[in-house]
Amino acid sequence: MIKKLNGEIWKPLKFKGWQSMRNKYAVSSNGRAASYKEDIFADGKLLTGSLTSGYRTLNLHLNGNNGTLYLHREVAKLFNKKTSSKQKYVIHLNHAKTDNRKKNLKWASQKEVNDHQQKSPQKLEYKKVQSNRKKGLKLNATQVKTIKGILANPRRKLTHQQIADKYKVSPMTIYRIKSGENWAGVS
Repeated sequence: MIKKLNGEIWKPLKFKGWQSMRNKYAVSSNGRAASYKEDIFADGKLLTGSLTSGYRTLNLHLNGNNGTLYLHREVAKLFNKKTSSKQKYVIHLNHAKTDNRKKNLKWASQKEVNDHQQKSPQKLEYKKVQSNRKKGLKLNATQVKTIKGILANPRRKLTHQQIADKYKVSPMTIYRIKSGENWAGVS
């Protein structure tokens, strides 16, 4: 038996093969998931699911195949409207991957996802740690200034790979210097 929370709305989950399942499944506007036979409030059982890369998932066995449903995507499908055809991803507004309340979820384009990730507390902390790092660096400040100069030149002929080869670093290091993720304090 499931106790309904104030203002909570439950909607049935419909996915490929749902009709052949022993139980029915539903998600709520508060991000909760449940299985039930006839009535969610009479015979329903709350599901905790599992964590996959930090996201709450439901692992359902469909016709001999494992089916993984990401709870945040299912809640967004049922409770949040897309405003553009480019919105193919769901972001957690507070960056908490297990907070699947409908008010914390938003459909987003790839650009919106990237911008949102740059503002996450974990990303900001990582940038702070990286900017203060002194040991284990392959480049020095003078080299980084030169690389930034090369990258800023509109007539540059060298690719990221060529710059990386010249300084014996990875192309990702060059990209991170360009984006400001690494060496932001050097100009």
